[in-house]
Amino acid sequence: MKNKLHFMLSLILVLAVQLTYAQKKTVTGTVTDDSGPLPGVSILIKGTSMGTETDFDGNYSIQVNTGDILVFSFVGMATQEKTVGSSNTIDVVLTADNLLDEVMVVAYGTTKKSDFTGSAAQINSDDLAKITMSNPTSAIEGSAAGVTATFGSGQPGSGQNIRIRGFGSFSASSSPLYVVDGVPFTGSINSINPNDIESLTILKDASSTALYGNKAANGVVMITTKKGKNRKGEFSLNVSASIVDRSIPEYDRLGPDQYYEIMWEALRNGEAIPGIDDPADVTAANLYATNNIYDELKNNPYNVPNDQIVGIDGKINPSASLLYPDDLDWEDAITRKGFRQNYDMSYQGGTEKSDFYASLGYLKEEGYILNSDFERISGRVNVNHQATKWLKTGLNVGISNSAGNQAQATSAQTSSFVNPIRFTRGIGPIYNIHKHDASGNYILDDNGNKIYDLDAKRASGASDGRHIAAEIDFNEDLDEITSINAKSYVDITLTDGLVFTVNASFDQRHYYNTDFENKYVGDGAPGGRAGRTYERRTAVGFNQLLNYSKTFNDKHNFKALLAHESLDYKIDYLDGSRQQQIVDGNSELINFVTTLSLTSILDTRTDESYFGRLNYDYDGKYFLSASYRQDGSSKFSKDTRWGDFWSIGAAWRLDQESFIQDLDWINALKLRASYGELGNNSGISFYAYQGLYDLGYNNQSEPGILQAGLAASNLQWEASESSDVALEFRLFDNRLDGVIEYYNRNSDNLLFDVPLPLSSGSTSIPQNIGSMYNRGIEVSLNYDVIKTENFNWNFGINATTIKNEFTKLPQEEIINGSKKLMVGRSIYDYWLRDWYGVDPADGEILYVAEEGASGSSVREIDGMTLTTDDAQARYHYAGTAIPDLMGSINNNLSYKAFNLSFLLTYQIGGEILDSNYQGLMSSGTYGSALSVDILDRWQQPGDITDVPRMDPSNTTDFNATSDRWLTDASYLNLKRANLSYNLPESVLSSIGVSNALIYVSGENLFSVNARKGLTIQQNFNGTVNNVYTPSRIVSIGLNVKF
Repeated sequence: MKNKLHFMLSLILVLAVQLTYAQKKTVTGTVTDDSGPLPGVSILIKGTSMGTETDFDGNYSIQVNTGDILVFSFVGMATQEKTVGSSNTIDVVLTADNLLDEVMVVAYGTTKKSDFTGSAAQINSDDLAKITMSNPTSAIEGSAAGVTATFGSGQPGSGQNIRIRGFGSFSASSSPLYVVDGVPFTGSINSINPNDIESLTILKDASSTALYGNKAANGVVMITTKKGKNRKGEFSLNVSASIVDRSIPEYDRLGPDQYYEIMWEALRNGEAIPGIDDPADVTAANLYATNNIYDELKNNPYNVPNDQIVGIDGKINPSASLLYPDDLDWEDAITRKGFRQNYDMSYQGGTEKSDFYASLGYLKEEGYILNSDFERISGRVNVNHQATKWLKTGLNVGISNSAGNQAQATSAQTSSFVNPIRFTRGIGPIYNIHKHDASGNYILDDNGNKIYDLDAKRASGASDGRHIAAEIDFNEDLDEITSINAKSYVDITLTDGLVFTVNASFDQRHYYNTDFENKYVGDGAPGGRAGRTYERRTAVGFNQLLNYSKTFNDKHNFKALLAHESLDYKIDYLDGSRQQQIVDGNSELINFVTTLSLTSILDTRTDESYFGRLNYDYDGKYFLSASYRQDGSSKFSKDTRWGDFWSIGAAWRLDQESFIQDLDWINALKLRASYGELGNNSGISFYAYQGLYDLGYNNQSEPGILQAGLAASNLQWEASESSDVALEFRLFDNRLDGVIEYYNRNSDNLLFDVPLPLSSGSTSIPQNIGSMYNRGIEVSLNYDVIKTENFNWNFGINATTIKNEFTKLPQEEIINGSKKLMVGRSIYDYWLRDWYGVDPADGEILYVAEEGASGSSVREIDGMTLTTDDAQARYHYAGTAIPDLMGSINNNLSYKAFNLSFLLTYQIGGEILDSNYQGLMSSGTYGSALSVDILDRWQQPGDITDVPRMDPSNTTDFNATSDRWLTDASYLNLKRANLSYNLPESVLSSIGVSNALIYVSGENLFSVNARKGLTIQQNFNGTVNNVYTPSRIVSIGLNVKF
């Protein structure tokens, strides 16, 4: 009986749906713009998911009811609505978009910008096509006000770290949430082929991000992949070739002659200082330095005896010449001109009921450092089918496989001896790479190849016992990644305006690392060492969306969403290493004798969410939006697992008011505001609230565990309260458009590790006990400087300010490296020794003395109490890494079939702590490279300089970290440029080509800042390290459509 009842109810539902569509008719038409037919225009029946798209000739056909409203939308064009009447033909002419009529991708849907109460910026496929990149994050920098980015590593395939409207956390993550095709993405962004991306949307405020709840406090980056647009079918081929080299040159350093002279002076000053010590002692010290400088530096690249390299006058021997001048440049030995090749092809098409997009891409990039590369093969299929008038479904699957040699230059290795940037930057210019005979000739092996000099003795500052060229050549550090990203959906139109959608997603990332360290030199010597790491990340997500839209009396427009979402996330990890290689040429673990480590880990996480949104507008003038989300996460205990997040936004289209419509110079004007409360659980441990023990602390055969942390059952996610007020406008016959915006973002419940007494068995426990804010102003302007039939010039600029400040901390002060956190201070305010200068009397370093300083190091100069002892120096706040102003400048010029565009990014103010330069200004570390600025050192009493004397006995005091090493962080970068030419249609039509574009482009073309060699955008906190310096990439390409 029960089954019969279910059958009857199902039959009634089907009949009801069929009756809804019983009075259908076919409407056809053509959509054009001022240049002709417009393919790919989206045509939807308002309030439903049913629709179609125009074919290559701009034609369409759709089944509708009389009285239905057809919505015609296309990126860059103003959306139009047409009501179906008695006619079976509806032709539409779309015009260039109004700023407020642009169609945007937003959380769980799309909207017109005119209806949007939030803050967002969108990058479309036309703009993405101008950028030659391997990682989609490279397109974000400079694209929107309020968005900052690191420069990105030069490692092929790497991306950039992004921050939206400041820094949302201290201990947890400040990175935005990435959403791909409507589903939070847990995979690797560089697995997505940029050529498959239709649009990239950056959501910045609470109104636009609140539907993502506890993941959205740091903003959201939404990636929408392409789907079929052209019903006739279209084949596209994009081919490009690129030259890759270093974008930022190395610091200027001393050559061999100057280096030997300076280090001779350091050795001499260690014995006696001219003008201070007795002249007889100085004379003896000169001779001592001449006779012993080789013993300190341990290498003689000249054709003179070891005790005759530098004379007693401190000058290089006039008879000395280098035996092997071409074998002293370690940077040149490990670098090359890299080459990138990229091939993308795609096919799209469809019928009245279906569309599809399929692509295949191949990318291979050689980095400018030897043994660094990235190779990716990617494919995507996106199919959508209108099965019935009430049922639409689709499947979008992306697969990529990549392999990349890392050249031992990952971020985790920046301070390691094996890091090639650190080694080549820091080694003195007198050390040879290969073996030579007494005459300086290369010693060759049986095959005629040069032999690395692995037996050479070098001073400690020259990485004695290491050889970066050999280690890059002999070692292996290979990442292999396979990513699968799939999404399927079903849209069921229950009745006009009511659509039920079910989405299912699957992300899986397989990471496999092969590590081998040779047995001849470096960390693997003398036996050799190998490791293997495998990690599988799997995320399975489901959501169910019920969308409803309805218009009453042609003026009251409602849109509502009710939804549920779940995510299961699992990480499987396996790692093992062994040493003592048995047979040469085989790095598999079975070819090693001793197991060093072997471990496996399984981590799981579950998220559950319920959410909804209500949008209302009256007559296209007044807009309200409210959203609510309740999130639960297994990261937290049952008592604190669930959180409530919400937002409200409002907008007023002033341009629709009569008192504004009378002003001809105003084309569009909208005032909007929003407020919301969001959460952040990103970067928090999967088991943060639980008391944990570490395994693997066994004593031979006896098992052992170690307490890792105490339970924190009251732990909860970090919270963010965000408010936003903005004015959007387009003026002067649509020639000037822009946005002026104020934002205020308060972060609360910040996580800190609070110290515990030793008796607790743990050093600290995580607690939600901090607060800070980020606030500022964003301005974006675009102006059509020239707009004629043949020539157009658009100029755009955006600018952002950020003020960051703590309002609550778990203790009065927290020292964090070069920073000190205090209420009233920012997260990146420097806390450093107060450097005063150099004493002209003796060349000693001078610091402002701390209160109570005493002893022979204390000096009174010009009424100041100073010290030469870094341990007695006063610490003070010495500036901040946060700039006063940052943004970008964009120009786009077109003349007939030619187009030139370029993007400049800039920063004004802020300071950077240049520890790389600090290392090159050592007062006497034998073997270490030296900056040319060391030539300005103090040499005799009365010298006025800011560089202390050379003195190897005082390197600790003279080179201590202080505000001496702070440098202006202002910069101007030519981020990218693109010159393209569209081949004439008259030429192409004869060979069956619809469009062909030839282009030349460049990325990271130049950077202007305070010091050659300085990479300012390494870290948001203003510190630098030995990262793989960003690459300059110059490309030539061809994009053809058939």
